[in-house]
Amino acid sequence: MSGTGDLLDLDITGVAHGGVFVARHEGRVVFVPDTIPGERVRVRLTDTAKSSFWRAETLEVLEASPHRQLHVWRQADVDVPPEQRPGGADFGHISMDHQRRLKLDVLMDALQRFGGIAGPVLSMESALPILSDSDSAGALAGEPLAEETVDGTGWRTRVSLHVDADGNVGQYAARSHRVVPLEDLPLATAEVEQAALALRAGEPGRVDLVQPADGRVRVLPRPERRPDAAGRRGSGRRGRRAPEAETVIERVDGREFRVDAGGFWQVHRLAAHSLTQAVTGALQSLRQDGPIRQSGGLWIDPEAWHLDLYGGVGLFAATLGRLGGPSTRVTTVESDARATEHAGENLVDWVGARAETGRVDRWLTRLGAEASASDRERLSRGVVLLDPPRSGAGREVVEQIVALSPATVVYVACDPVALARDIATFRAGGYDLARVDALDLFPNSHHVEAVAVLTRG
Repeated sequence: MSGTGDLLDLDITGVAHGGVFVARHEGRVVFVPDTIPGERVRVRLTDTAKSSFWRAETLEVLEASPHRQLHVWRQADVDVPPEQRPGGADFGHISMDHQRRLKLDVLMDALQRFGGIAGPVLSMESALPILSDSDSAGALAGEPLAEETVDGTGWRTRVSLHVDADGNVGQYAARSHRVVPLEDLPLATAEVEQAALALRAGEPGRVDLVQPADGRVRVLPRPERRPDAAGRRGSGRRGRRAPEAETVIERVDGREFRVDAGGFWQVHRLAAHSLTQAVTGALQSLRQDGPIRQSGGLWIDPEAWHLDLYGGVGLFAATLGRLGGPSTRVTTVESDARATEHAGENLVDWVGARAETGRVDRWLTRLGAEASASDRERLSRGVVLLDPPRSGAGREVVEQIVALSPATVVYVACDPVALARDIATFRAGGYDLARVDALDLFPNSHHVEAVAVLTRG
């Protein structure tokens, strides 16, 4: 009987959600990072507590896949001891084309197992595009070009690092809270990497590095919260006043968006552009035989009521506004009051736009109770776009959306399993899945973004 610390030689047979790969030992699933399907590897068991599966770490590749490459982050390569490998680039040892095939496999598997989708619905033409200068220079004329290279490095404009009690600054090792000091940071832009390597020991906690459209890197210390004399969690230093949030400008398709330097924005320089293009293309694709038809040069009905849920600073509300024209009635809902404030400023060009602060589930509950017959008729002709956190929208929110009966739902997702589960709930409520576009916004990691379109059946 094997136990934690034991060494095993295993054959890797598949890829699993979460950046790990699948092997089996005496009938039990073993999840192993840093490998590729088809390889034989030597591993050390790290977690054997569960009867359903174990976890292991890769020590040596005995038979390598033809898709294996020298890791793009040298510190994270398989010849480095596992406890010294920084996390954050868990597909960096796999060739780019094969990374994307594996991500599609994970997404397809999730849609089939958790969403009940029997056949392929992915838009393969736009699936997992390389975000690079040559692909996007025309669309982004006048905007800073991406620095991502063909090996998927140099794209992160936002990075969170950790500072431990000894002052070490770096990334956590995979599945741990142990800081691995940085030697380089290849996924980041050159400016972010330079700023990261220049950091010196500070208070334990986190340090965020942010490079907005102006190109200047902001360094935002986030010291861990310490208890005061009464045992309450306070700021890093007692009596220190929190600095006023800096507002920075991001640009997408020639439009400026105000956002707090430390607020949410996509981490890839071209991600916001690619996502708005995917949403636009998905809605335009419905014009022939779906509930949305081109009318007067507009792609959505400006007189309908459209919702942008988990709306942040209004990126997708602006996308809907462009599709519906200057009178588009769109409401963005976001729990972060500062983001809502910026959304109101960012959406000023649309007379029918509103930005509201609130938790999406509570806001939808109130809307369901208070909406007039006229409101419901407008909602039934509208688009509900949602971009929930990694955990997904969840059954309650999805059922509330279904109860509003919008013509079209556009779901922007960063987790395949959460997306698939929510799609299953939409389908149970009478919605059909029309298409899914997959985008590789996080090269050399296991993460994949998806834009799903559902229509009322």
